[in-house]
Amino acid sequence: MVAVDLGAQSGRVALGRFDGERLSVEELHRFANVPVRVHGMLHWDVLALYEGVLEGLRAAARETGGRVDSVGVDTWGVDYALLDRAGRLIGNPVHHRDARSERGMAAVLERIPARELYERTGIQLLPINTVFQLAAEDRDALARADTLLLIPDLLHYWLSGERGCEFTNATTTALLDPRTGTWAEDVLERVGVPAGMLPDVIAPGSLLGPLRADVADDTRLPDAKVIAPATHDTGSAVASVPFAHPAAAYVSAGTWSLVGLELREPLIDDRTFGANLTNEGGVDGTFRLLKNVTGLWLLHECWREWALAGDDWSFEELVAMAEQAPALRSLVDTDDPSFAPPRDMPERIRAYCARMGQLVPTTPGEVVRCALESIALGHARAVALLSEVTGETPPELHMVGGGARNALLCQATADATGLPVLAGPEEATVIGNLMVQALALGELGSLDEARSVIRASTPMTRYEPRLEGALT
Repeated sequence: MVAVDLGAQSGRVALGRFDGERLSVEELHRFANVPVRVHGMLHWDVLALYEGVLEGLRAAARETGGRVDSVGVDTWGVDYALLDRAGRLIGNPVHHRDARSERGMAAVLERIPARELYERTGIQLLPINTVFQLAAEDRDALARADTLLLIPDLLHYWLSGERGCEFTNATTTALLDPRTGTWAEDVLERVGVPAGMLPDVIAPGSLLGPLRADVADDTRLPDAKVIAPATHDTGSAVASVPFAHPAAAYVSAGTWSLVGLELREPLIDDRTFGANLTNEGGVDGTFRLLKNVTGLWLLHECWREWALAGDDWSFEELVAMAEQAPALRSLVDTDDPSFAPPRDMPERIRAYCARMGQLVPTTPGEVVRCALESIALGHARAVALLSEVTGETPPELHMVGGGARNALLCQATADATGLPVLAGPEEATVIGNLMVQALALGELGSLDEARSVIRASTPMTRYEPRLEGALT
């Protein structure tokens, strides 16, 4: 099985082999995801991303002699592409960090009160939501558009020729009724988007069909099927969480930290609205009640700024510097709007600390320590909100994704939350993507069985909270 995982910074293509008991994963190809600013607007370079996907599939063919059973794509949520009647792309998709999202949010909330929008869709109010982007979309482009596809659905369409909108990603749009699993047509009408522009919602694990003939010829994969996994990367990541306690919380730690609980139905009430918690779809009829926390975006942007200045440190070197820096000297609110745009992140962290009368971090190690401990504090605030609205305290916290390999972040999260942290799997999104494909192929019978395979296949590290180091 081949998993394509596209994140905000890079894309990767991995090969998964399942022998009936254990899953092994091998990364075959990695490529950069570099947004492009044109005429003042930030876009995704989706054609370059697609070529990276094809190159990864060619690598899979070389590795397996062309014997690949299935391919599935997951990406970040909310962003979309518009296609004309012939299925051609109408411009490069706009990046959710573009300034237009703020304008769209204001326009929608003038037409639909915030509490009403939340009641209809269960999605937290963030400017990046698809509903707000659409309100700011170019009217001429909308008039010419025949179909709207979210980014993973677009890539699946190019690979298979089939159109659909997979459920886990569809829920991120704030355009879907989570109770019925269908588009909220009243919301679409008030935003000015024809309901017929959106394809049918399909379940994670849906078989879309074989690779298009031209794609199969290009990649030398004659027999591969295209399967929609949980196409929202967090949906795939949470599918891989090897829960021992069903009431445990999780953090899918990447550019964003998604802090949440897995539930059997959405939780939409005044408490969750007040806490700005979101209800996103999961695998096997589950929902993810979670909070978005700005995560390793801060570290990535610091690394990028220092690299531009000629200091080409690795992430591992930066974390090692941070481990030598004094603990708990300064903290920032990672969700402060000043940290949202790219560039100049170390200076913005210093400016925030100075503005708040804190000790200003000066060395790279001090800046990174401040960022990681601040992210951990954001995790703790989100867990506290989840406990408050559900009335239950989770017994432990699973950390999956790239953050799981960051020992300083894991320990700081244990200290901040007062909960044991179980770190792993690190490749959570890819593993969840592959496990949903295995379910679709009939190799596994249930999500619980898939998680048993993950527990057997991937090591975990346990971090106990230290009272003397707890963040308050």
